[in-house]
Amino acid sequence: MVDATRLICESNRLEEGSTGVRFDLQWGTKTLAAFAVRKGGMAYAYLNSCPHQGTELDWQEGEFFDESALYLICATHGAAFFPDSGFCCAGPCKGRSLVKVRVEERDGHLYWLEP
Repeated sequence: MVDATRLICESNRLEEGSTGVRFDLQWGTKTLAAFAVRKGGMAYAYLNSCPHQGTELDWQEGEFFDESALYLICATHGAAFFPDSGFCCAGPCKGRSLVKVRVEERDGHLYWLEP
């Protein structure tokens, strides 16, 4: 089976530990919010939904990192997530994870790999 791909953005829009890119994706019969960020030179993407209460993480559009740019932070209750795994290391949903979205970078672009 070959994965279908959908363009999210140009790769250069994702700066290391900086503003992320929001995008919508079709998940089953629902349209869901997702986001992509760059950390350690790699692009990572997740559904924009905190496992604690389902709220979106960014406090302003595309602002997902804490001040140190080490963690993704939920603006509602302050849960902290590792950018490379989505695992919650602190806060009300500690031990749970963000839902990972499969992405691929090629030819200067970031693509969502649709299941």
